[in-house]
This record gives sequence, structure tokens and C-alpha cells, in this order.
Amino acid sequence: MQFRPTRFEILPVVIKNLLIINGLVFLAEITLSEKLPFSLMDTFALHTWQSQLFKPWQLLTHMFMHANTDHIISNMFNLWLFGSMVENYLGSKRFLSFYIICGLGAALCHMGVLYFENEGLIKEFYSLSAIDQTKYQAFLTLRLNAATLGASGAVMGILLSAAYFFPNSTLWFSIFLPPIKIKWAAAFLIVQDLYMAHLNSAGDNVAHVAHLGGALVGFLLAYFWNKNNRQTFY
Repeated sequence: MQFRPTRFEILPVVIKNLLIINGLVFLAEITLSEKLPFSLMDTFALHTWQSQLFKPWQLLTHMFMHANTDHIISNMFNLWLFGSMVENYLGSKRFLSFYIICGLGAALCHMGVLYFENEGLIKEFYSLSAIDQTKYQAFLTLRLNAATLGASGAVMGILLSAAYFFPNSTLWFSIFLPPIKIKWAAAFLIVQDLYMAHLNSAGDNVAHVAHLGGALVGFLLAYFWNKNNRQTFY
């Protein structure tokens, strides 16, 4: 059975408002960043607990910020594509809670990894001589104040829930490629993020652990919230 939303459910209310909010925040980023007396990135993007820039609200606000046009278009397209299916299935109020919890879960997983990575750097810093600490200070500060932003973690949670609720629904990426079931698309992305997180390449600025954290939280929520209705596989 294929899941096909009706014409009135193509853009559910929460998805529509999330698209609008993310669009307005991105517009503010590109038009007001140079005019405000404070840095939007420093104030609202996510920073590690060890950073002097960390504020509790960043766990939520970072989900509505994006680095560039490609970043927001990719995230918002996937949010609409998979989120519409899930919102139609769960209902708007439950979907909003689902989305926020996935985003928070992704952020906490990412922060946990950052904490342990940075602790090693901080211990190394304090083991150096005063002269070497002076040379190392700029790098350490840059590392601790690095910002994380984007809805990718929450979107990965939504993708995993779509794959759980509608595993056999198909996606068309191109007229030149065969369709692929959502469950295989989700599996491919999970394996890709696991591999890239393992590589931990220096030039890779994608928060793969956040993706994996959001995916894990999305799967667990989908499983427990739908635990008594597993007779239905679309």
C-alpha cells in the first residue's frame, strides 16, 4: 500500500510554519548580521558546554539557523518531503513535539561527543609550557567557540520515523533512476553518516553524530509511540 496524502495535506500546518520560521531566520541571518550590535551566530547557534558562548537556549534555536542557501534548501525540502507524511500520520501537535525532541536529542548527542573531544584538547593544553600554551591558545579558542547550526538532526529523526511508519513507500530522485523505498534510503544515509563520523576528517564540517543522534531518537520515538499499531506497514 502506498501512502498518498490528500491535496489538503500536502503542506500540513506545522510543516508550513516550520518552513516559514526557518526562512525568516535565514533572511535575518543574511540581512541583519552586520547591522545588529551582537552576533546572531554567537548568540543562537549551538556551542559546546566548554565554550564561554554556550547558552541553554541554543539547544533549540540552532535548529532554525542555516549556514548557506544550499543548507537550508536541502533541509527544508527533506523536512517537507518526509515531515508531511509523518505529520499527517501523527497529527500536528504530536508531530511538533516529535520534531523538537529529535532536534534536542541530536544536539545532546553532538554535544556529548564534542565534550569528550574537547576535554582531550584542554588537558593537552594545560600540559604544555607557558610558551607553547600561547601558541596553542588561538587554536583552542577557535575550536571551543565553533558553532553548530541547522535542522539536519531533527530532519534525520523525521526521515527515520517515515522509514518506520512507511517503509515500503517509494521515492523518485530522477526519471533516469529507479525508485527506492524509504527504508533503503534511510539505511543508506545512516551507513554514510556512520562511515563519515568514523573517518572524522579534518575538513568535514558536517555534524554526522548529530544526524545519527536525531535518527536514533526519531526511531525510538516512532517505535514507542506506535508500539501497539505495528500491524500497519504502508
